[in-house]
Amino acid sequence: MTTTEIARDVGQLLWVGFAGPEVDAGLRARIGAGDVGAAILFKRNLRFTAGEAPVGELCDLDHAAALIEELHAAAPADAPLLVAIDQEGGRVARIRAPATQWPPMLQHDGFGAPRDAELAEQVGRALGAELAALGVDVDFAPVLDVHTNDANPIIGDRAFGRDADAVARRALAFARGLAAAGVLGCGKHFPGHGDTHLDSHLELPRIDHDRARLDAVELAPFRAAAAAGVPMIMTAHVVFAAVDASVPATLSRAAIDGILRGELGYRGVIVSDDLDMKAIADHFGIDDAAVRAIDAGCDVLLLCRDEGHQHLARQALIRRAERDTAFRARVAEAAGRVAALKRAHADGRAARPGRDVVGAYAHRQLADRLAGRA
Repeated sequence: MTTTEIARDVGQLLWVGFAGPEVDAGLRARIGAGDVGAAILFKRNLRFTAGEAPVGELCDLDHAAALIEELHAAAPADAPLLVAIDQEGGRVARIRAPATQWPPMLQHDGFGAPRDAELAEQVGRALGAELAALGVDVDFAPVLDVHTNDANPIIGDRAFGRDADAVARRALAFARGLAAAGVLGCGKHFPGHGDTHLDSHLELPRIDHDRARLDAVELAPFRAAAAAGVPMIMTAHVVFAAVDASVPATLSRAAIDGILRGELGYRGVIVSDDLDMKAIADHFGIDDAAVRAIDAGCDVLLLCRDEGHQHLARQALIRRAERDTAFRARVAEAAGRVAALKRAHADGRAARPGRDVVGAYAHRQLADRLAGRA
């Protein structure tokens, strides 16, 4: 394998954020060269105008759709670009009104089985249809973490429930809804971020539960997601003492290759959480972390903010692959999974819905029902 071929494979593993509401010449060139596998949208990439109360800011949907189209158009035919976003509902929603504003997913606790799963699938389909109408390919949802700690500063009401069975039932129904709308879902955050008391955006959390507890609670929704064939699973920047006390799960071969691939039999694409988060950036060099994450079994690295980190990760992966045949094979395997994901997405995607679905009355009624307002 030549350096050019290695660089092309490495490019598909790097899913990146960017600054501002425009595609600058540098990002366009990187996408065109196949050096970026996906672009990730954040609020900073969207335009907003002042709206009347109680809505507040209004998202410029024309700009969002044009930006997404421009990103897609920049990619070569043999290395199509995915556009990804975090659109969970509740406090984690990049696209705001006039798109439907979904309540937090913990609202499903107000519905018993099987109505909760039926509602979750309807919400996933409706939310996914609005994303698809704008051209979004990937939603980093559903959350598969179990809400067992009211003091958790980062998960809380983002979870689908307070016990593992409810989370699995509802979250996987939501994922089916996304899939029906033509959007790729991503379950997160493996092996489970629901019982931390620290936010991995800011610090490196640790969970000291024994393996029996992890099997019964944290791992159970991921086991169900693996069996259901959820297309992507995202890792957690959390140290799980019973699995690997030395490094967070994102960098742990015992967690990713050993448990997620080996024990749970997961065959989809494994995505790291953002390597720019302080749980990684403040404790490990970005170049070292990128290599360790791929070596541990991640197929995709999220680098959401710092362009310098994106270049460091790329160069570190290329250097390691050039001198290490086993690592080169690992990179090629990961790139093959990403390519297969993109082919399946393109082949199975239904016709894009019209923009009239964005904020549709039926969707707002559904949001009200979930929120308990209907």
